[in-house]
Amino acid sequence: MIKLFAISISILSLSLLSSCRKKGCTNPLADNYDDKARVDDGSCVCKAVSGVKPTPYVLNIPDLFQQYLPSPRIPNDNPLTNEGVALGKKLFYDPILSDNNTLSCAGCHMPAYSFDDTSSFSTGINGLPGKRNAMPLVNLAWNYGRFNWDGSGDSLEHQAFEPVRNELEMHEDWIDAVSKLQASVDYPNMFKLAFGTSTIDSVLVVKALAQFERTLISGNSKFDKFLRNEVSLTSQELNGFSLYMNENKGDCFHCHGDPVNPLWTDNDFHNNGLDATFTDNGLGDVTGNSADNGKFRTPTIRNLVFTAPYMHDGRFNTIEEVIEHYSTGLQNSPTIDPLMKKVGSGGANLNPTEKADIKAFLLTLTDSSFVTNPSFLP
Repeated sequence: MIKLFAISISILSLSLLSSCRKKGCTNPLADNYDDKARVDDGSCVCKAVSGVKPTPYVLNIPDLFQQYLPSPRIPNDNPLTNEGVALGKKLFYDPILSDNNTLSCAGCHMPAYSFDDTSSFSTGINGLPGKRNAMPLVNLAWNYGRFNWDGSGDSLEHQAFEPVRNELEMHEDWIDAVSKLQASVDYPNMFKLAFGTSTIDSVLVVKALAQFERTLISGNSKFDKFLRNEVSLTSQELNGFSLYMNENKGDCFHCHGDPVNPLWTDNDFHNNGLDATFTDNGLGDVTGNSADNGKFRTPTIRNLVFTAPYMHDGRFNTIEEVIEHYSTGLQNSPTIDPLMKKVGSGGANLNPTEKADIKAFLLTLTDSSFVTNPSFLP
């Protein structure tokens, strides 16, 4: 009886193992990953066995972040390691993930532009423009909510998955992308060092990319140094900051934060009065709730000098145009954010001096060391 029971258990175990395997991969979610439900489903995971143990990576967190922000969001199933970050960095700059091996993640998220693009709509491998302006990759380890302009990514890992298979971007099949990585000289061993298996799959690829992207921390602007009592601000910069914080003037801080939020974004979604009618519903297309139509994620205003053009569709080429929108250009619509309370008069109606002062303050949020940090460069 005991022998028959043991045989039954063995057969069941082999059956479960077989059901986990897909195209020889060690992860049941590999190669045909579809959505968050698949990525989070741990009910049938074939774990690789290895004696390799990667080295924990220590994030360089600015003092102000430690003082005012919660801990970075690091998933339990994807801790930062030196080997994982190095792998993610190599993948980020490698065009191997695109169909014709010409476009890498860095092709649309360029370090010199605060990991943003200079085009209103980034162009994919087939010469087709995307649907929205690329977002800068800055301080993403502190985004506890949704990713992308429309909130379609609910984790950094999930967000990293989509561009590879998007026909307007890299336009590659994940099975083919993984096959190329598996056949390469370097990658199998790098995955072995980072994750304990040389068998590559799409889940491990996006985990590595997410690890590298979580290291992209910017916290050394002139305003940061001012808060650390290292430098002084000019009278124009100080007046610009006062206008930024004034609810009857710039009133910018409700969405973009104040000195106790060094991210300079609330990472939330707002209709900021760009249009009276929408050609792009933004968050509404993701949630299916018409009350979310026209809402887009608030981008950080760190490093604005590097991240033009602005807004989800790159409609504004200069910081002056952005300020003018909030001064005189607000458009009313059913879902406009209540924070745009002066929509009836077009906006805050700032005078030329006030506009110049606000710009002067915004430029103090420029962190030039971020775009030249050798740890982030290829």
